[in-house]
Amino acid sequence: MQHHHLGAGPDTVHWGWFDAAQEPVVTIDSGDRITVQSVSGGPANLPGDGFHVPPELYRIHERVQRKLPGHILTGPIAVRGAEPGDVLEIRILDIRLRQDWGYTFVRPLAGALPNDFPVGEQMIVALDRERSVGRLPWGTELPLRPFFGVMGVAPPPAWGMISTIQPRAHGGNLDNKELIPGTTLYLPVFAEGGKLSVGDGHGVQGDGEVCVTAIETALEGTFEVILRKDLGWTYPRAETPTHRMTMGMDPDLDDAASHALRQMIDWITATSNLSRPQAFMLMSLAADVRVTQLVNEHKGIHVMLAKSVLSGGS
Repeated sequence: MQHHHLGAGPDTVHWGWFDAAQEPVVTIDSGDRITVQSVSGGPANLPGDGFHVPPELYRIHERVQRKLPGHILTGPIAVRGAEPGDVLEIRILDIRLRQDWGYTFVRPLAGALPNDFPVGEQMIVALDRERSVGRLPWGTELPLRPFFGVMGVAPPPAWGMISTIQPRAHGGNLDNKELIPGTTLYLPVFAEGGKLSVGDGHGVQGDGEVCVTAIETALEGTFEVILRKDLGWTYPRAETPTHRMTMGMDPDLDDAASHALRQMIDWITATSNLSRPQAFMLMSLAADVRVTQLVNEHKGIHVMLAKSVLSGGS
């Protein structure tokens, strides 16, 4: 097992897009660990004096083309031997702040209330790493719970270049606040190497991410990546220490929920003696269906089911 380090800079990020044809910036072996740095935001999102701005963010603004609307992502990270049909098991070991500020904004025609705010507005949130709180301009302090809003592999080659905004089968802009240290994310592989990219650091976010942003900030995360050839999953799933999690993304929230629910039924029946009707009844009693986000054009639902209710454990 090796431990790799991947910083954010003009040669290691891509801005706004995923593409299976993109070459990886680093290749690792299954079981390796990698620490990845990210940055967030364009020139309009920078704070005033008195805050630390990672110097590489200025260089990225100057040198990296924003090919599509979307996020600054670090990667891709290839996993040696990964092939279409495999799954990457991404164990999230640690996530830390890299700067002392973040930003949150509303803008016209965006968010869960797109017609309610005809004029955009941004606020800068001061982040206290030692106390793990974010201080809003009017004085409220929120406990921080950092996670990466975007964790995605290369999409199927036939899709070509796609924006990072819409989450899909390859993961991407999941905006799932449960993807914190201790959680494991499973992403299906669609291109050789898998080609994992991460970014869109969030200091804290509520389910729904209703105004279109969390506290957007720069993060550093450490992951252990394991190549799985035994799962055959074709859509993102995750596990926390206590729960199984399935996800659904679709422009229609009902369709997103249906997809996430069917995946959980599949997972239960594949690993227990329960029938599909029994699994569905159990979910009605013990599972929570949560709105991940409402704002990425493809909305998100995640279903959480405690491992303790499953015969045979996890």
